[in-house]
Amino acid sequence: MNILIDLVPDTVEIDGIDYKINTCFRISMMFELLMQDNSIPEDEKLKMALNLYYEEVPDNLNKAVEKILWFYKCGKEDDISNSNNTENANNNSKKADNIYSFGHDDEYIYSAFLDQYGIDLQDIEHLHWWKFKAMFKSLKDDNLISKIMGYRSITISSDMSDNDKKYYRKMKEIYALPDNRTQEEKENDFDNVLSSIF
Repeated sequence: MNILIDLVPDTVEIDGIDYKINTCFRISMMFELLMQDNSIPEDEKLKMALNLYYEEVPDNLNKAVEKILWFYKCGKEDDISNSNNTENANNNSKKADNIYSFGHDDEYIYSAFLDQYGIDLQDIEHLHWWKFKAMFKSLKDDNLISKIMGYRSITISSDMSDNDKKYYRKMKEIYALPDNRTQEEKENDFDNVLSSIF
């Protein structure tokens, strides 16, 4: 799909039937937050995701989930190859969550859209997810959320000056995202680090 050539979709085709899909940016934000929530069992996430996107849930659940992922990825099929379950969606969302979080960065994102596009995300009744994502990816560097994502993503390397290293470490600390792992996941990660050392 090409957002410049193709009309953004409001239905998905499953087994020869067109199903209406909820295209509002808020739904896909809620989906991303749902996938990142470690307190919800995977099977519950699946049910909740299907109910978020579909008024009428298709009988073919595997295809329905596949189409959710396709829609969430804005039609970029190469990004979701071999992704046909919520676990893969959860992993994709965790990767995306490394530099931003719709839950944690809501005020920064809200103000960036208002500043750059004149769009009040509170007042707008509907904005298609694909259009929202295109605008989100294109936020200018002078918006605070863009700077914050830059701080979170920068790799502190040995060729940086000591002042730069100190500055970026401080910025990473100030703008760090909360750790959403469960206690068990934290312990497993700690055990993995220890086993790699010894």
